Amino acid sequence: MSGSDRKTFYLTTAISYPNGAPHIGHAYEAIASDVIARFKRLDGYEVMFLTGTDEHGQKMQQTAERLGITPRQLADEMAPKFQAMVKHLNISNDDFIRTTEP
Repeated sequence: MSGSDRKTFYLTTAISYPNGAPHIGHAYEAIASDVIARFKRLDGYEVMFLTGTDEHGQKMQQTAERLGITPRQLADEMAPKFQAMVKHLNISNDDFIRTTEP
């Protein structure tokens, strides 16, 4: 199939609250989603696979207040840990999104 004839498949993980370090649940979801993305690519689909962090909300506010920092500082500290997890696990995502991005 040529690029324009390929079927498209969109996939995303839930975007995680980075109010703490990534844990096994985050890794499990990333790996399970990666399996689907890789299978769809092998099956001839053009895949757009996203993952990332949701840096807004009450959980972020509460954790930041407890730590004496702003929610943005918390997000800026934790998001790279989630990006590192994805890289370490060799996840085939096409983009890592942050809800604080413009």
